[in-house]
Amino acid sequence: MNDKYILGGLKPYNVFRFFEEICKIPHPTYHTKQISDYLVNFAVERGLKYVQDAVNNVIIYKSSSAGYEGAKPVILQGHVDMVAVKTNESTHDFEKDGLDIYIEDGYIRARGTTLGGDDGAAVALMLALLDDNTIKLPPIEAVFTVDEEVGMEGVASLDLSLLKGRLLINLDSEEEGVFTVGCVGGYRLTVSIPVNRIKVEGTVLTIKISGLLGGHSGVEIHKQRGNAHKIMGRLLGRIKDSGILIESVFGGDKENVISFESTASIYVPDENVDSITSNIKELENELKAELRGVDDGIIIRIANENRQCYVCDKDGTFRVISYLQLCPNGVMVYDNSEIKAPETSLNMGIVNTQNDKVTIVSMIRSMRESAKEELFEKLETLCALCGATATRKNDYPAWQVKEESLLRDKCISVFESLYNKTPKVATMHGGLECGLFYGKNPQFDLISIGPNMLDVHSPNEKLDIESTARTYEFLKVLLSELGKE
Repeated sequence: MNDKYILGGLKPYNVFRFFEEICKIPHPTYHTKQISDYLVNFAVERGLKYVQDAVNNVIIYKSSSAGYEGAKPVILQGHVDMVAVKTNESTHDFEKDGLDIYIEDGYIRARGTTLGGDDGAAVALMLALLDDNTIKLPPIEAVFTVDEEVGMEGVASLDLSLLKGRLLINLDSEEEGVFTVGCVGGYRLTVSIPVNRIKVEGTVLTIKISGLLGGHSGVEIHKQRGNAHKIMGRLLGRIKDSGILIESVFGGDKENVISFESTASIYVPDENVDSITSNIKELENELKAELRGVDDGIIIRIANENRQCYVCDKDGTFRVISYLQLCPNGVMVYDNSEIKAPETSLNMGIVNTQNDKVTIVSMIRSMRESAKEELFEKLETLCALCGATATRKNDYPAWQVKEESLLRDKCISVFESLYNKTPKVATMHGGLECGLFYGKNPQFDLISIGPNMLDVHSPNEKLDIESTARTYEFLKVLLSELGKE
């Protein structure tokens, strides 16, 4: 029975079977119709009531088990879209191809691409629970949302009147034994720098920064990994007085991914080629020393060719370099707690060059609305100085910690009884859909949990097999206990 599944030998069988089936379905953000229909078919085949809304969110309802008829409904929630990032060498088409998954050292990975454990693990866990009629469960409302990774657009349009439950377990966290009870709010910032083009002919250097780890701009922003775009700004700033003119600068696919690659093509006066090349190599050595033990793999490659091209004029080149250099990046402010968690951050995720402008897309996060606004005001000022414009989109609120929570208390007691240790209760610097549920209705009692994952939002992403199995067992006991309330 297991032979047709790469993960067929793993247990619980259904959890990993459903995860592999999800991996076979293309489901990047904004391309979720196919996986949404898969969920509908799942419900139809099992005679479960469901709703599929206009944007492809799906809710599947399962009645309570015998003996739990009077129990309050519990909402399970996760998102179906995945961050689509691949290595430079990969030919994978996220809109057409399934993922090439494999097992390595106790983890599930995908060759050359993100795995989509964020949030495919949640979807698989929810489907396995819905499919298992041997577990004693309260009424379940399983909510599968779309387009979370670009600003939580699916949950933003979700009709909450379709839900009776007020206990909500979000399955989008990435560290087992850590119960998330609050998260940041945020928004997507797009900066456009207009440029004029002039025709030149001569030496063009293509500079590529690569080898960095990248990662999730929320949960890994404090690790001080290199951001390839900021490094490119530093590099171009170092050589800006050598007569260079920018043809293009680009890299990154998602604003919530710490950029691990950035490429620039620049026109260089012939007499300055050697000094510029030497300067770049010197910077590479400095960066290797600075990032040692944090992001050891950085490489800067330079290709040299002689050709005709259209480049940004001197003024446009200066303004682009100025923004790349001066835009803040990383953790802006830490909170005042003992653990000093990130409170406010910015991640420069995407840089793209078009004929008449350079576009830079960043992700801003904060636990405080006032800090979000202050950072936006600073960036508007920077844009004014650089002759650029700034627009924000996908603004979502922070999820504030509740003083009293039945769900939090029950999660802690179940965890302690199962594992004889106390879980960590924390807030998260990543954005979670809990913030929008809470913003729409503060009566929700919410918590976020999940299995161990590493390097999400990067091609190094890994899903811990044993941790996923334990998370499923924990959920079974937790839901059974909640049914007794």
